[in-house]
Amino acid sequence: MHGAISAQPMGVHAIGPHGFINRRWLPLNALRAFEAVGSRLSFTAGAQALTVTQSAMSRHVSSLEDLIGKPLFERSASGLRLTPAGEMLLPVVSKCLDRIEQTLNMVRDQTLESRPLRVHIPPSLLYQTALPLLHGFRREHPDIRIDVCTSNVTGPPPGNVDVAIVFDRPNVDDRVTDLLWMVRVAPLCSPGTWEQHRGKTLEQFLNDTELLHVKLENEPRSLLWSSYADQQRIALDCRGGLAFDTAFSAVRYAIGASGVVLADIDMFASEISAGNLVMPFEAVAADGYGYYLKMHAEDLADPALFLFRDWIIRHFAGGAAHHEARGDMSVPVELPSRLAG
Repeated sequence: MHGAISAQPMGVHAIGPHGFINRRWLPLNALRAFEAVGSRLSFTAGAQALTVTQSAMSRHVSSLEDLIGKPLFERSASGLRLTPAGEMLLPVVSKCLDRIEQTLNMVRDQTLESRPLRVHIPPSLLYQTALPLLHGFRREHPDIRIDVCTSNVTGPPPGNVDVAIVFDRPNVDDRVTDLLWMVRVAPLCSPGTWEQHRGKTLEQFLNDTELLHVKLENEPRSLLWSSYADQQRIALDCRGGLAFDTAFSAVRYAIGASGVVLADIDMFASEISAGNLVMPFEAVAADGYGYYLKMHAEDLADPALFLFRDWIIRHFAGGAAHHEARGDMSVPVELPSRLAG
């Protein structure tokens, strides 16, 4: 949020008569200052965002720390980072300020009935599966506008969205979470690539073929292949090969060029069924990741969000999303049998 804030912090005077902090005594300016600094991990950038001096921002944050009796930031020569108390407080304050800002803008613009639904979808899922679902939802609910954003982050996306499909391991947070499906991976390659290695064992094939990596945020580039090799109990040198930001890009490279990609066999079932990809070995593994639908509980009161959540859950149930995305809602896609030997 932008705009000048008072240079005078509220300090301990924000505490009510019984020692509790209630809405009558909320230190709003201090909270705005904390959110601006915390979201940027910089007092300088936070001050610029709110058009106040850095010293004013520092006073406001200090007053908030005095009020709650805990530090919110750890300051060191290497930079600024949130303390456990800061990590707990920041997402709540950011969410509240976002909602206030959005609602004020909607009231001012008189667009309460036509505010776009902001939806985050990971890129591979968007291109492989979700586009037909979005088309179907819009066909059934033409009055609900949707703004789609995408990023290849693991877990909840940065920025301001109403509902997010996220790629992540199972976890518990403050959001309503619905499992859409767990990922099942196997080595996939083009028919031409397999022809060059037909008859080899899984371990021989993978060590003799260029590995195509899908990078995960804040993880080693070889994480998925290394984990898969451990599960299959094979020795695999994962250091070489090409790395891509998305599974969609890695699969497209495998189809059009060479290499072997470790990819979700459900997401790319169409390419397997069409013969553009082959699965030489029935060595399918669960890598621990899945796709989850996440939103805040209070947002379920929004009719548009409720309808979208219900639509997504219904169409992912039992793999229906994959079949609808391929234009077939009657029978599951059959994967080819083992092609080796």
